[in-house]
Amino acid sequence: MRTTVTLDTDVERLLRAAMHRHRRSFKDTLNIAIRKGLAGNQKDAASVPFKVQARPMGLKVGIDPASLNKLTDELETESQTAKRPKR
Repeated sequence: MRTTVTLDTDVERLLRAAMHRHRRSFKDTLNIAIRKGLAGNQKDAASVPFKVQARPMGLKVGIDPASLNKLTDELETESQTAKRPKR
């Protein structure tokens, strides 16, 4: 099918870059991009959901993982006060 399409500047830039990268014609590059874009939604719905596999952090007894930010702040404060010249 032959048709006229007006492309946005950024889309044209992306297509031309893909043409150069894959050494294909404009027509082939455009058809591949449209196929991937339209078929991509169908594949996403059938894909397996991502699952996080939790592992122990290996923290020593008595360290609260929820307060690690406090520890970082305290260490940074100590570092900054050590750098200041004493009056």
